[in-house]
Amino acid sequence: MTFAPLRRRLAGGRPRLAAGALLLLAMGMVGGCWACSPVYVLKAGVAEARILRARQFIPEVVQDTAVDPGTRAKLTLVLEARAYAADVLGIDVGDAYTTFTQLDRDTLALVVSAAERDRLVPRTWWFPVVHRVPYRGFFSLDEALAAQSDLEDDGYDTYVRPTAAFSTLGWFNDPVLSTALKTDEIEVVETVLHELSHNHLFVPGQVGFNESFATFVGRVGAIRFFCSPRDGVVDEARCARAEARWRDYQRFSVFVDEVVEDLHEIYGDSSRSREEKLDAREAAFARALSAFDADVAPTLEEFSFAGFRQTPLNNATLLARIRYFHRLPDFDGLLQREGGDLPATLAFFKREAGRTADPFSLLPRSSEPPT
Repeated sequence: MTFAPLRRRLAGGRPRLAAGALLLLAMGMVGGCWACSPVYVLKAGVAEARILRARQFIPEVVQDTAVDPGTRAKLTLVLEARAYAADVLGIDVGDAYTTFTQLDRDTLALVVSAAERDRLVPRTWWFPVVHRVPYRGFFSLDEALAAQSDLEDDGYDTYVRPTAAFSTLGWFNDPVLSTALKTDEIEVVETVLHELSHNHLFVPGQVGFNESFATFVGRVGAIRFFCSPRDGVVDEARCARAEARWRDYQRFSVFVDEVVEDLHEIYGDSSRSREEKLDAREAAFARALSAFDADVAPTLEEFSFAGFRQTPLNNATLLARIRYFHRLPDFDGLLQREGGDLPATLAFFKREAGRTADPFSLLPRSSEPPT
C-alpha cells in the first residue's frame, strides 16, 4: 500500500509536518469516546495495535546485517537523539523510541482538517485525554477523501495531508516508524526531539501551543545535538544546516503570522457581508502568495516550503501551518532570555505553561525574522 502520489500532490515537499503528534492517541483511545464514531475509533485502534505488535528493539535491528546500512545508521542516530533528550534536555523519554516498526507503505496516515470559510475557526473533534483536536486521521485514502468530501458538503474549507510520525504522550512505547526515516539525518533527529517534547509538556486543549513548542524543541534541539561534540568531534556541516533550517522556520513563522493577522482583520470587519469577506480573503491569499515569492522565498537557505506554495490556500491549509509555526521567533526570544540555556527553558515551560489560560502569553514579543 502506498500514498506516495497523494503525498507528492498535497505536501509538495517534506512529508512530515509533525502533524498528528497526538493523532494516534486521539484515534486509538476506544473507551469513553461518546462524541466520535465507534467504527472510526475501532478501525484506528486496530491500526495502532498492528503498529505496536510489529515493533522490534532498535539495538537488534542495528545489529542485523540483513537490514540496509542507511536504516541502521539512522536508527543509531535515533538512540543517540533519545539519550540526548533524556540526559541533556531533561525530558522524561520513558520507553519511547527504543523500538522500530517497518510499515508496508511510505506514509503513516492521512490527516483531515477543516475550517469555517469566513472565520479562522477550525472544525474540531473531541477525544479522551487530548480533548478537542482540529484534525482526524485515517489509514485509508478512500476514507480520508470521503471525510473531506463530507466536510466540504457541509461548507467547510478542507485540507488532507500525510503524516509520518506521532506521539502517544507516553501512553505506549512509541516506535520509530520507517516513514520517519525517509528524511535526512537532521530531520530524523528533529523528529525524535519534536515528538519526545510532547512527553515533556502537553497542555490539554492547546494544540497550537503544543505543536509550536514542539517545533521549537525539535529545531533548536537538533542544532544543539549536531553542534555539540560527539566522540570529541563537532559535525560542522550538519550543525550549520540545522541552524539554517531554524532560521528558515522563523522566517516562515513571521510571514504566516502576518497572513493570519491580515485575515483576522477581514473576518472581524462587521461592516462586510459574508460574500464580501470571502471576496476579500481571496485577495488576501493572492497578496500572501506574492509576498512569499518576493520577500520570503529569496531569503530561505534550506527549505523551500513548496507545500505552502503548491497547496491551494484556504483557511484549513493556513491553520494547519500556523499550528506548527506560531510565534517561533518569540520562543527563540525566551530562550535568549534564559541565557541560551535550552534545558532551563524547557523547565520553565514545564513549570508555567499549565498555569495560564494562554501559554503563548509566556513569550516575549520579538517577532523579527533572523537575518
